Amino acid sequence: MERTTHLFTAMAVSVAAGVVFGSGTASAGDRQGSAVADRTLYGTKAPYAPQEDPARYQRAPRGFVPVFTETVARHGSRAPSDREDGDTVLAVLREARASGSLTALGAGLGPRVRSLTAAAAALGHGNLSRRGAQEHRQTALRMERRLPSLFRAIAARHEPVTVETSGVPRAVAGAEAFTGGLVAGEPELTGLIEAPVTDKDLLYFHKQPQNADYQAYLASDPDLAAVLSGIDARPRTARAAHRVVARLFHRDFVAALSAADQISFARSLHQLYSAAPGLSAEAPDVDLRPYLTPRDARWFAYLDDAGEFYGKGPGFAGRILTCDMAGILLDDLFAQAEAKARGTSGKGAVLRFTHAEEIEPLAALMGLPGSTEPAAADRTYTYRDNPWRGAEVAPMAANIQWDLYASTPTPGEPAKPVTYLVRMLYNEKETAFKPSCEPVSKGSSFYDLAELERCFGRG
Repeated sequence: MERTTHLFTAMAVSVAAGVVFGSGTASAGDRQGSAVADRTLYGTKAPYAPQEDPARYQRAPRGFVPVFTETVARHGSRAPSDREDGDTVLAVLREARASGSLTALGAGLGPRVRSLTAAAAALGHGNLSRRGAQEHRQTALRMERRLPSLFRAIAARHEPVTVETSGVPRAVAGAEAFTGGLVAGEPELTGLIEAPVTDKDLLYFHKQPQNADYQAYLASDPDLAAVLSGIDARPRTARAAHRVVARLFHRDFVAALSAADQISFARSLHQLYSAAPGLSAEAPDVDLRPYLTPRDARWFAYLDDAGEFYGKGPGFAGRILTCDMAGILLDDLFAQAEAKARGTSGKGAVLRFTHAEEIEPLAALMGLPGSTEPAAADRTYTYRDNPWRGAEVAPMAANIQWDLYASTPTPGEPAKPVTYLVRMLYNEKETAFKPSCEPVSKGSSFYDLAELERCFGRG
């Protein structure tokens, strides 16, 4: 591990105080919020939303109190990684404008794309946006409100809160926003939150040398190449792309565009469409919904989801390459909870900040909802027969949280060994462990730690 020297300075202070948007930006944010009502249209770029009302959470069994919590979280909403999609769309728009080939709808697209790409460049390609910071800040505040007695005890006992990241700037910035939210909710945590530690083996494992076989799979596996090219080549892709360009350009211009150029344009436009809600503070007036119908946006989201499913998620039946590499992260979740239960760890919380490339295989390895069904070799992944959706499995700021509870002595009864229970939240929804794990009672969200060790084959 490598301890970074980046301290919780300006951003942490601003997040703790609350990120304040001007009235115009706030209203634009509201408009963009409505843009994600159908989250599946945005794939893994969907902005974060908690998936359960806290009022519906189960109470811990009588006599149990929270003693530790740990999370694995994806970075929040961000700018696009580069300007390639913006350049692709703008190049075609310039050509169409020069020949007088833009429809009334198409004439409005260029200024919006330029505003979006300028905002992304000003923020820094790939960097956390203000919406992304707020996603983490609000998640932290909800965590503190769910577990107020735990965070009061952490403060009273002066237990450290460990922060680990991939070292990528957007993950580090997400950590700063999250811990700023915790301090805003419980000021006594100030001074207990440790400086972030970079651990690439744990939180950026898909890029590390020990996973060279996975990298080779992405680069050259013939089965992967064949299934993805087959999905992309489906007639629906060309039809959807043609509908997109036909709404933006006059007929002669559309006829001069090859099918490949139409598809390239439409897919790049969908990438910008998906990125826009995440930049709702930096580009408040950019709304790209008019330029893709829900029908077509859903198809291009499916194409993206297929790449994620086979490249990072459950993938092919009988091949565990994509999810097996997440074992190091699952092992660490167990190790931290077990160390607390054994009394060998004095940590109050462990907070990890990572990427979709880690969340998706971890979800598949753990058998989390939506990630339990790989695709048979003779049955290609589709929305019709597989529940995997990028917007639900790994949206921006996706998170998995384990809360550890300990039994307390019952007055007047002989002392008993302490029992430890675990509750899991997945995107803030109480979530059952895989079916082979038995909860403490039917329908309960709480599991004996020893039972989880058994059903996951530990020890």
